[in-house]
Amino acid sequence: MNFEQLDTYLRSKQGVTFDYPFDEKVRVYRIGEKMFALTSEDRPVSVNLKCDPIYALELRSLYKGIIGGYHMNKKHWNTVTVEDSDVDEETVKELIDHSYDLVYEKLTKKQKALLG
Repeated sequence: MNFEQLDTYLRSKQGVTFDYPFDEKVRVYRIGEKMFALTSEDRPVSVNLKCDPIYALELRSLYKGIIGGYHMNKKHWNTVTVEDSDVDEETVKELIDHSYDLVYEKLTKKQKALLG
């Protein structure tokens, strides 16, 4: 999976916006103003994704391409290498969905209603 494919999938989720709050390279994807993913075009392409803490540990033990979130709370975030990695595209998409769902569940009823 390259950056363009990753970006397209991240932006395909309902209500997703992105911005560059840290610098001109690091793109943060949000749902209801809460971050669920961040990435950059640096090579190899990777993405930080929110994850259930127990599942995060399991994933790190199964894949070399998944480590504790770089510059993030390693209990709740994983960094997933998506390019030239042992993590296949389908798994990356599942992890994006998982991250999105975790953040969506924490939104208020009003925020969810605004998203549609």
